[in-house]
Parts: sequence; structure tokens; C-alpha cells
Amino acid sequence: MKRSAISSYFFHRAMGSITPTCSIARFSYSSTSSSGCSTSTVTRPFPDYSPRKPSIADADLVRHVSTTIKRRRSEPLRRVLKPFESKLNPHHLIWVLINIKNDYVLVLDFFNWARSRRDKPSLEALCIVLHIAVASNDLKMAQTLVFEFWATPRLDVHHLFDQFTERLIYTYKDWGAHPLVFDVFFQVLVEAGLLLEAEKLFHKLLSYGIVVSVDSCNLFLTRLCGNFEGKKRAIRVFREYPEVGVSWNTMSYNIVLHSLCQLGKVKEAHNLLMQMEFCGNVPDVVSYGVIISGYCQIGQLEKVLKLMEELQRKGLRPNEYVYNNIIDLLCKNGEVVEAERVLREMTKHGVFPDNVVYTTLISGFCKSGNVSAAHKLFDEMKQKKIVPDFVSYTSMLHGLCKIGKMVEAHKLFSEMLVMGLEPDEVTYTALIYGHCKAGEMREAFSIHNQMVQKGLTPNVVTYTILVDGLCKRGEVDVANELLHEMAGKGLQPNVCTYNTIINGLCKVGNIVQAVKLMEEMDLAGFYPDTITYTTLMDAYCKMREMAKAHELLLIMLDKGLQPTIVTFNVLINGFCLSGMLEDGERLIKWMLDKGIMPNATTFNSLMKQYCIRNNMRATTEIYKGMHARGVMPDSNTYNILIKGHCKSRNMKEAWFLQKEMVEKGFSLTASSYNALIKVFYKRKKFGEARKLFEEMRTQGLVAEKEIYDIFVDVNYEEGNWEITLQLCDEAIEKCLVEKT
Repeated sequence: MKRSAISSYFFHRAMGSITPTCSIARFSYSSTSSSGCSTSTVTRPFPDYSPRKPSIADADLVRHVSTTIKRRRSEPLRRVLKPFESKLNPHHLIWVLINIKNDYVLVLDFFNWARSRRDKPSLEALCIVLHIAVASNDLKMAQTLVFEFWATPRLDVHHLFDQFTERLIYTYKDWGAHPLVFDVFFQVLVEAGLLLEAEKLFHKLLSYGIVVSVDSCNLFLTRLCGNFEGKKRAIRVFREYPEVGVSWNTMSYNIVLHSLCQLGKVKEAHNLLMQMEFCGNVPDVVSYGVIISGYCQIGQLEKVLKLMEELQRKGLRPNEYVYNNIIDLLCKNGEVVEAERVLREMTKHGVFPDNVVYTTLISGFCKSGNVSAAHKLFDEMKQKKIVPDFVSYTSMLHGLCKIGKMVEAHKLFSEMLVMGLEPDEVTYTALIYGHCKAGEMREAFSIHNQMVQKGLTPNVVTYTILVDGLCKRGEVDVANELLHEMAGKGLQPNVCTYNTIINGLCKVGNIVQAVKLMEEMDLAGFYPDTITYTTLMDAYCKMREMAKAHELLLIMLDKGLQPTIVTFNVLINGFCLSGMLEDGERLIKWMLDKGIMPNATTFNSLMKQYCIRNNMRATTEIYKGMHARGVMPDSNTYNILIKGHCKSRNMKEAWFLQKEMVEKGFSLTASSYNALIKVFYKRKKFGEARKLFEEMRTQGLVAEKEIYDIFVDVNYEEGNWEITLQLCDEAIEKCLVEKT
């Protein structure tokens, strides 16, 4: 059994920076109860100690030994006691201890000499020395002696516990009568994992009017909380023990608050937090931190913010644990900018973020697509001498791969290797994903091979990404071969893998094979999900086969699968492509009646078709309705509207929308730039047209040949020969060469 310090224990790393100690020297003890109130139980007296009486010969030997070791105490006991060694038995040891009990140092030396003999001291002798050690305030030695005894493997622990308890109680009255000796024994039982015995001791001591200290009870609560059932038992103990005299403190409450939150009873934990002060215990930052963490786990940000206000109103300073949980919740909710603001506030209050906080934010920014912000944090982290770990590098690398910055991703991967961090399947899969997304299948398979050479096994996600990459290139047959290879390695494809192949088949127009694969998937026990049906519906919608798409929707509903907003958007887009705008509008109305909130994409499909029909009045009505329902426009919304207004020559409206979208951080597409430049030029707004054209070129977007023709002529007429030739070269390269 591994020993750990009895006098000090950690509540939980998750509880924050606090490290509650359990020092026996600081116990405030009452022989009735730790609250100073007597319990209702009738107490029994401790027994009188009545050891066996020595014979005259034994008494002479004991007196001789006692006198000798006192007189020659400066000499090694082994040498002093050598003449008596063969004559002394365990009874003699106890009689000698009676004679020397007031000389604690000599007691220890004599007991240690006795332990080195073949004829070991009795359990009674050990208990006597324990009492003397506690009475001499040497609690560390008392703990050591008990722990060493219980560290020895035993066949019958329960029987030995009864013996030890009986001897400790029997020797208590005459050998020290200090109640802390029972705390020492209780704590050792708890540390040794003998929790049933510890509880049995607790209740036995009650019959003698002894209540184990609150610090020992806290240690007991902490050890109980090691598993699910133990947490429930700890809560029962917390409720029952005050009835017999235990007066819980703030640490006790914190332990139970943590257990309640881990059991998912966050509201109950919050109620207990509010009750603490009525019981004379002031909640500390750990108390609040536990409840904040509980609410963070179930995503209740509003409750978290209220608790933060309450915490600060009481003059408590949030610790690293509190801030970490809030930042993590905000990132999970996609509120990464707000999470970074909390990071700055945290630093301002003298609480410094660690590797975990930075990695959480880096991952959050990467998931939201703001990789530049993630990179800034990654650099800031290194500047502050916070060493990025494997997770930090992998998160950053995945973000770069997601936006197609493969050169930077490989540079970071090399840096990771130099740092001595070993990439795993997730790291390699991120690189494979990046190359597949960029259509670089050769590079993707090269990384796959490197991964295998390193002894790493590609998982289902890795293969699914490769399959998806092949399907997007139209190489569905090769993707099927890869599936067979995957199965050969004992990896079972999942629903996501099948959906990827079905999507690939739909994209190359092989919808018959896609439907067949869905049927095979069903037979194999990988039941098609909402994504499967939505993918096939999308294919039918794009083929203008709305009846078949509707039929699939009915099958999906019959199987108990719930359509998502993507499913509805696919159908609305299908209606729009088929010219059935009224049906699309009816579907949106049905969604709203059913409490299903459309998103920007839902409205975009309708607005796009009305713009194509040059019906800007209907488009504007849809846009207003979208705003009225609290649906925020996205980049696509603005580009659709700008092109529509340009087509209808509503220059003022188009220009206003362009300014608004830029302010919101959205970017114009090449087609929107082209439309705006044309309408400005036709209205003889040459300055605005030229400004937009230069802006477009700066962003690397390709203008239409007609636009290049306009500005080649303008610059030629103005005598700007160099710019004219430059634009001619650019037009040839981008408008003619790229088309071929």
C-alpha cells in the first residue's frame, strides 16, 4: 500500500488553487462534540487499564533493565540490552514501558529496539507507544507507527481492525487519554482506503463521547468522493453527521458542492451554497468556483455571470479555475471574442492564464474560422514563456489546414517536431484534411503513408476524410477501393463514411448508385440519418425532381428522423430552382408556425430568385421580414441584394448595403464588385468605380473582361501608358489564360 502524507491532502485540483491541510496539531477537540454541544447518546466510560502483574523474578528483571537503560542512555541500546535479550518477552516490554513512560525519547528508542527483535512487540505495546507519542505532541511519529502497521498486507483486515480498536480503547485511559490518538487512527484508515472500517470507528467512538475532528471528517468525505456511489454516500454522511456533533466548515461544504455538481445536481448545489452562511460558514472563492463550473458544464451562461457578480460583490477575487471555466463555456458557445475579453480581464486582476486557457481560446478561434486571431494568441503564449504543448500545436495546425494555409501548417508541424512533441493520429489527420480540402490528394496520401511508417494506425475519421477528398474529385471508384482497404484493416465504416460516399456519388450525378448505397447501408445496420436523406434530397432538388425529394422527406419522417434547418433550406432552394417560389414561401411560413426558426440561408434562396426575376420589391419585403424575426444577414445575403439592386439600377441602395456589409466585416464577391463597378460607371461615377476596381485587384479577385476593357480605355485616354499595359497583361492572363 502506497503511503501519502496524512497531515496534508489535496481536496481536488479542480477546486482551484486552494490546498486544504489536515494538520492534527491544529485540531480543536471536544470530548462531547466538535460544536461544543453534548450529543444525545449516553456515553460509556473508557475501561481501566489492568495489565498482567509480574512475578517477583519478572519484577526484578524489569527493574534492572529499566535502571540500566536510564543510567546508560548515551550508549547504543543494542549493546546495553544484549545481556537481557534472551530473557525479555512481550510482557516484559510493557512492564519496562510503565517504568520509563515519562521519558519519551527513551520510550521510542526502547520500542524501536524491540521491533528489531524476532519476538515482536505486542499490539498492546504498539498502542501504548501511540498514546505516549500523541501525549508528547509527536503526531508525526504516531501517524508513522499506525501507517506502518496497516501498510503490512493482512488476510483478515476486519478482525485485525476490531483487535486494534479494542487495544487502543483499552490502553487509552492510563497511557495518555488524549483523543487525538483516535484521529490519527481514523485518518490512517481513510488514507489506506479502509473507509468502512473508518466509519465503523467513527460510530464506535461516539459511544465513548468522542467525535472525530471536522478535518478528519473532511478527509473522509474527500476519499468517499472517488466514484459515483461514493459521492452519494458522502452526501448522506454530510447530512447525517451534524446530528452526532460534527460541525462542518467551509471546506466540508466545498467537497459536497463539488460532488453534487459532478452528480449533475447543480441546482441543489447552488441551494446549498446559499444555505452555507445560515449555518455559520462563509462561502469562499472555491465554493463559488465549484458552482460556476457546474453551470458551465450544463451551458447556463446567465447563471454563471450572476454568480460572478455575486462573488465580486462579496469582495472575493475569481481565481484561475473560475476564469478557465468561463472562457471554456464562451468558446463552446462560439463567443470567442468575449472569451478573449475575459482573458484580458483575468490578466488585469493579476490572475495569469496557463497553457490550458490559451489552448482553449486558440481552438475556439480556429473553429470560428478566425485563424489570424488564434495565431496572435499562439505567438503571445510563446512570448510569455508559456510553452505550447501537443494540444496547442494540433489545434493551431488544424485551424491553418481548415483555411487552406498548408505551407504555414507544415512549417508549424516541423516546429512541433523540433520541440520534441510527437504528433499522433489527430495531428496527421488534420494535415490530411487540409490537403484533401485543397484537392491535393497526392500530398494527402503522402502524409497518410508517413503516418503509417511512424507506427500510427489511421482511424475511421482519417479514411473518411480521404474518401471525401476522392469523391470531391469525382474519383468515386478509388474511394470505394479505399473503403475495402479500410475494412481489411478491421475498421468499420460509420454513418459519416457512408454519407461521404453518397455525397460524392450525388455530386458526380450518380444518384441511382447513391440510393443503392443507402439501401446497402440500411441492411448493414448503419442506419441512414438526417444527413443521408438531406444529401439525397439536395441531389433531387438540383435535378428539379421535387416529387422525389418530397417522397424522401416523408420516408425520413416515417422513420422518426427529425429534419434540420439544412433539410428545409435544401427543399426551399429546390423550390426556388424549379421556379416554385410560392411553395418556398409557404414552407417558410410552415416552419415559423411550427416554431422552427429559419436562418439567413433560408431567406437567401428566395431573395436570389426574386433578384433574378428583377422583383426587388418582393426581395426587399423578404429582407425586412428576415430582420423582423431577428435573423441576421450573412455575407451571401448582402452580395445577393447588392447584385439585385445593381441589376435594377438602384445605385443608392446598393452603395448603402456595400458600406453596411463592410462595417460588419463581410467581403464583396467578385460578381458583386463587377456589378457595382458597372452601375457606377454607367452613372458616370468614375471615381467610385475606379476605387472599387483597385480594391478588387488588391484582394486578388478577378474582374470581368468588360471591366478590364473599361479601365484599359480610361487609362489610355488619360495617357497612363504603364498602367494601361499592366492592365492589358493582367486581362490576358486572368480573363483569357485562366479560361483555357
